[in-house]
Amino acid sequence: MPWNAKDTMSLREEFVLLARQDGANRRELCRRFGISPQTAYKWLTRHKQHGSDGLADISRRPKTSPRLTDTDLEQAVVALRREHPCWGGRKLSRRLQDLGKPLLAPSTITSILHRHELISPQSSEAATPWKRFEHAAPNDLWQMDFKGCFQTSEGVCHPLTVLDDHSRFNLGIRVCSEQRYRTVRAQLIEIFRRYGLPVRINTDNGAPWGAARQPGQLTELAIWLIRLGIRLSYSRPYHPQTNGKDERFHRSLKAEVLNGRSFHSLQEAQAAFDCWREVYNQQRPHEALQMATPTTRYQISPKTYPEELPEIEYGPNDTVVTVSKWGGAISFHGRDYKLSNPLAGLPVAIRPSGKKDGLYDVYFIHHKLMQIDLREPAEAGA
Repeated sequence: MPWNAKDTMSLREEFVLLARQDGANRRELCRRFGISPQTAYKWLTRHKQHGSDGLADISRRPKTSPRLTDTDLEQAVVALRREHPCWGGRKLSRRLQDLGKPLLAPSTITSILHRHELISPQSSEAATPWKRFEHAAPNDLWQMDFKGCFQTSEGVCHPLTVLDDHSRFNLGIRVCSEQRYRTVRAQLIEIFRRYGLPVRINTDNGAPWGAARQPGQLTELAIWLIRLGIRLSYSRPYHPQTNGKDERFHRSLKAEVLNGRSFHSLQEAQAAFDCWREVYNQQRPHEALQMATPTTRYQISPKTYPEELPEIEYGPNDTVVTVSKWGGAISFHGRDYKLSNPLAGLPVAIRPSGKKDGLYDVYFIHHKLMQIDLREPAEAGA
C-alpha cells in the first residue's frame, strides 16, 4: 500500500537501511514497501550522495519561471484594480497596454486579482456580457435619462445623463436640483453648443420628456427639441432596455462613483462626475467596442446648435391650422381633435395620408402627432 505521508521519511530510511544490507533481496523489499524499483534506486542514490537529508522531497517548482508575472507588473495590476475596483480582466489588460505596460492576458490578470482577493463572488456573478444593437455612426441616436436621485447635505441631486448610442461616449453627466423643463433645457444647450445636434434622441415616457398620463401628447421639452430638428422616440412603458445603453451606463456610474459615497453639495457631486466622466470616456476600455475607449469612436456632430429657433414652415399642399390656446386642440372639417396644451398658439400641418380617402396625418414640423379618419362617426358633442 502507498506510504503514509506522516511517516514517509522514516519509511524511506528504513527501506534504505534494509536494502543496503548484504544479501538483501531488493525486489522483494520493493514489493513489501509498495514502491517501484525505479523509486528504490532513486532513494538509494540520494542517500548515498546526501545521507538522510537526501530522502526529503525536493520541490518540483522550477528555479526560474519565464511564465511568472513580473512583480512590478503584478503590482501595477493590483494598483489599477484598486483605482478602478469595478473593472475586470479585459478592461485592466487593455488599460495597462494603453499605459505602455507589457501585454497581459485577461485570464492572467484575473488570476492575479484572485490571488490578491480582489474579486468577490458577487462580482463574478455580475460579470455577464450584454449584446445590444448599435447605430452605424456617432450622433445617429443619443439616449437621455435621469439617474435615480440621491440626497446631498444641501438638497436632492438628479443626475442628467446623455449617451451617444454608437460610441457609448458620454456627452454629459449634469447635476440638476430638479427635473423641470427649464433646467433640462439649460443643461442640453451647453451640450448642444459643444457637441452639436443629434439626428434622434430616445427617452422614457416620464416627465419632462413625455406625457406619461397622456401618451402621444408633446411636452414643452419635446416641442423645443422638435423645433431644433431633432427626431424623438420613446421607450416602451416598462421596457427600460429600449434605452439600454444609458441604463447600463447608470449601472457603471452607480458602481464606480455613487456606491458607499455621500456628497456635501451639488457642486461636490458635479466635480466627482466630471472626474469619472473623463475616466469613462478616455481611459476605461469598453468591451462592446472591442476594448477601445468611447472617445476613439466619437466625432462631434456637423449640425450646429442654432442660437435662435428656426421659423416653422410647411409645404404648399399642407393644410396649416393653429392649435387653440384653450385646450390645445384643432378643428378640421367641423370636428375638434385634442393635441397638446404646450402646442397652443403653434401651427401644425394636416396632409392626406396617401393611403385611403378620408385619412389625414397631423404633423408638428417633422413629428407625426396623430391620424384623423373622417370616415369614422363624429363623437357626441364634437
